[in-house]
Amino acid sequence: MKKRLKNFFKYYSKNKVAVVALVILILIIIVAIFADVISPYDYTKQYPKENFLKPGSTHLMGTDNFGRDIFSRVLHGAKVSLKIGFTSVIISTVIGVIIGAFAGYYEGIFDAIIMRIMDTILSIPQLVLAIALAAALGGGMKNLILAVSLSSIPSYARIVRSQVLSVKNLEYVEAAKLSGVKTFKLIFTEILPNCFAPIIVQATIGVGTAILSAASLSFIGMGIMPPEAEWGQMLSEGRAYIRNYPYMTFFPGLAIAITILVLNVVGDALRDAFDPKFRR
Repeated sequence: MKKRLKNFFKYYSKNKVAVVALVILILIIIVAIFADVISPYDYTKQYPKENFLKPGSTHLMGTDNFGRDIFSRVLHGAKVSLKIGFTSVIISTVIGVIIGAFAGYYEGIFDAIIMRIMDTILSIPQLVLAIALAAALGGGMKNLILAVSLSSIPSYARIVRSQVLSVKNLEYVEAAKLSGVKTFKLIFTEILPNCFAPIIVQATIGVGTAILSAASLSFIGMGIMPPEAEWGQMLSEGRAYIRNYPYMTFFPGLAIAITILVLNVVGDALRDAFDPKFRR
């Protein structure tokens, strides 16, 4: 295990762009965690007399149509967006791993039924499915997380199934079977630990997809509602003033772009570090 980790860090550290992306991602996470401390203003407080102030020393990113500090709202938007992204990915990963593991292990009719259900869900664009689920469940953070996570489950299920199919007939698994290890324990202690690499890669990229899906839902009014701050919702509020006050949409849009970019770069680098086929 130590040797694997050493090799992983060795190959990951060779990719300088990925190292920079990881540092930026860590900074974004730290900013999100300590948003309440870092924010110079109350992100919900309205100052009508100070609306539409341009970025400057008093308000780094200016103020919106209600006089709220955009910098403070972007910081809290990071907190909300990352919470949605990571929580939805954890939920979809856990459910997808369980479904994929049992489908791959048992194969046969059970596998065929489960995978056809997953294929049917995958045939619907993820964002369209998320919109449909959000419309059925209603707004709010919990329902938004649920909608985004449910629409992502098939991707994880298929990845885990393919990994389990390639691992379950290896010698060490057969040896564990012969020694009397029960099926449930065999799957979760012998097979799945050797399938984590592609799951981690998919989950890392999936966080970015989840953030983008949540921002899209909030943008069309089916996600986070005011006065809570969320990047997609901030874009929606600022689009009416984009001609005269472009900074209202520029900063939350930039936050989304940077976060998704670094998550994708880190995800690609993890794939390269975990899989010898991608190593240069």
